[in-house]
Amino acid sequence: MVKSHLKRFITPTTWKIKRKGVKFIARPNPGAHPRSLSIPLSVVMKNMLKCAKTTREVKKLLKSNEILVDGRRVEEHCFPVGLMDVVSLKPSNEHYRVVFDEKGRLAALKIDAKEAKLKISRVRKKTLLKGGKMQLNLSDSRNITIDKGDYKLGDSVVIEIPSQKIVNQFRLEKGASILLIAGKHIADSGIVEKAGAYVIIYKNEKGETKTTSRKYAFVTGKEKPALKIK
Repeated sequence: MVKSHLKRFITPTTWKIKRKGVKFIARPNPGAHPRSLSIPLSVVMKNMLKCAKTTREVKKLLKSNEILVDGRRVEEHCFPVGLMDVVSLKPSNEHYRVVFDEKGRLAALKIDAKEAKLKISRVRKKTLLKGGKMQLNLSDSRNITIDKGDYKLGDSVVIEIPSQKIVNQFRLEKGASILLIAGKHIADSGIVEKAGAYVIIYKNEKGETKTTSRKYAFVTGKEKPALKIK
């Protein structure tokens, strides 16, 4: 039987929670994001958004159809909310995007209703389907079928949510705006100066030139982020 909780001291360092005091915390269900880049919805609501004090209050809000993630109703308090996901609170008409804070921990950034309809996802795999169509497998486990298009692994797409319509595409190339999602420079951002097969050279917001693994780079736009992420 899978336990519904975790000991706090073994939770990912990306979780912005108190490690001492209460021993346990909700365990995220298996889902679209790796555990290091996601956090249970109940923790988001209690610790980040402060819209509930207890898990019982969280469950009550979820049952009343008051909480949306990426434009869709969520009923499970252990639902994993991940990086770039949009959480909407219907009673107050507030919207938040899950991003990194300056220390590389997951945090909630308030955004407007227009931005809440858009999301950036990274292309992690492509699958050729019958009839010549292509399926894009994205970083948040979405699968989008397209008729045509020149997409490469590591590129990012801006999609409408919840329809999943692709409205823009950004390549992992020179001039791309990136956010690092892992490694020792996690949460750092900047502009790509050179994109190699395995290594990226970029200049961050402080003007420092750094090198990182290509797999850590999440493209957020061209020359600047397409959406609000900080």
